Amino acid sequence: MTDIKSIPNSPSDQTEHKVKFEDFGLSPDILRALTEQGYVHPTPIQAEAIPVVLQGRDVMGAAQTGTGKTAGFSLPIIQRLLAHASTSASPARHPVRALILTPTRELADQVAENVKAYSRFTPLRSTVVFGGMDMAPQVAMLRSGVEIVIATPGRLLDHVQQKTINLSQTQILVMDEADRMLDMGFLPDLQRIINLLPKQRQNLMFSATFSPEIKKLAASFLNDPQTIEVARSNATSDNVTQILYKVAEDEKRDAVSFIIRERGLKQVIVFSNTKIGASRLAVHLVKQGVKASAIHGDKSQNERMVALEDFKRGEVEVLVATDVAARGLDISEMPCVINYDLPYNAEDYVHRIGRTGRAGAKGDAISLYTDQDERLLVDIEKLIKQKIVRLTLAGFVPVTHQVERSRPARDKSERTTERAERSEKPARGYQPPREKVDPWFLKPYEPAVSSSLKTGSSAKTSENTDVKPQKRAALLGGIPKV
Repeated sequence: MTDIKSIPNSPSDQTEHKVKFEDFGLSPDILRALTEQGYVHPTPIQAEAIPVVLQGRDVMGAAQTGTGKTAGFSLPIIQRLLAHASTSASPARHPVRALILTPTRELADQVAENVKAYSRFTPLRSTVVFGGMDMAPQVAMLRSGVEIVIATPGRLLDHVQQKTINLSQTQILVMDEADRMLDMGFLPDLQRIINLLPKQRQNLMFSATFSPEIKKLAASFLNDPQTIEVARSNATSDNVTQILYKVAEDEKRDAVSFIIRERGLKQVIVFSNTKIGASRLAVHLVKQGVKASAIHGDKSQNERMVALEDFKRGEVEVLVATDVAARGLDISEMPCVINYDLPYNAEDYVHRIGRTGRAGAKGDAISLYTDQDERLLVDIEKLIKQKIVRLTLAGFVPVTHQVERSRPARDKSERTTERAERSEKPARGYQPPREKVDPWFLKPYEPAVSSSLKTGSSAKTSENTDVKPQKRAALLGGIPKV
């Protein structure tokens, strides 16, 4: 887990490195959990957000992906809820006091792991609810009483409809990656959820990007928020080296396998714009001898979680994913990400390459593009306000070209003979169906056997007394009685 590691080599945050988590007045139980994980200094977004959230103010936090936004809001939330913590086993003593909304299941699961780790020595309870899983275990957890709920909007409303969750005592609402939730069409669900919450509450919104639509949503429910931006909006990390390779559309799959082999990559995420494209690329890589798996919206939640666990353990080297995995994946020391397709939304490019170069580590972001992608490329460079380096994929030869090169060269005489043989073939066109001919009609005429031979043959037969004439049954009625 790399959510709150400090960034020691960043010159812009040397002042923040003088600050320690203990300087925020956090509970000894929280500090103990942080110490056991080796965390001492906060990242810039944490150093600025934690004191403000502890004051109970609404916050709009903007920071590039991988800088620790999750700890920026979860640590002060845990600290504030400790005043209501109870060791009682009664569910009534553990109402839902904080609600954290995320756009994807993967991000919800990641946030839940962080919250559980930070609050492990406190009496506070937390759980995560998202779709694609059986509701029964989630219902059991909710009914046992939990103070912090991490959820996706759709599944949360399912529990509201089933009356298995009560939000009447919720004091804090967090929208994580709110721009992504709008992109996925969750605005009506968000408005329904907001209407279910008490009017008096603290609202927090954290994201790597803030579009005009997000600012409009924030204005509708945030109360005099304090905006925190530790980096320019939509900026990419300086720790990520961005590279572009131009290849033909039908050569992109071979280019991905070539890059993986040449760089010796053992842990890489490859992003595709479509589900079927992700599946086909994963199958292609497996045929090339690469341990790959696909993760997208058509996969069941169990399949996606198994693929992620196999990837984290190193049993799968390449994870081919759609943008459903662009948010929330927090894999330590991810060396590289590859954009098999350039994203249609330029902001998704920022989130994709944010999977590498996290918490001060170095990483590479490699993108493949074609002539048809020039417009998308212009939008991306305009958003991040920088020119991406374009390089040539040296030594790359597509598999189809390799097959053509392996064929033996033919001399001029062979090619001439082949053309001549083709020219002798009749031109194609309509050919009437041929009638079948009975071979009997093609035989030469043969005269019939002479009558004299027949007579002699019959005479010999009649002279032979040993041969009795065979009885013949009448056509109808059988043989008449004598």
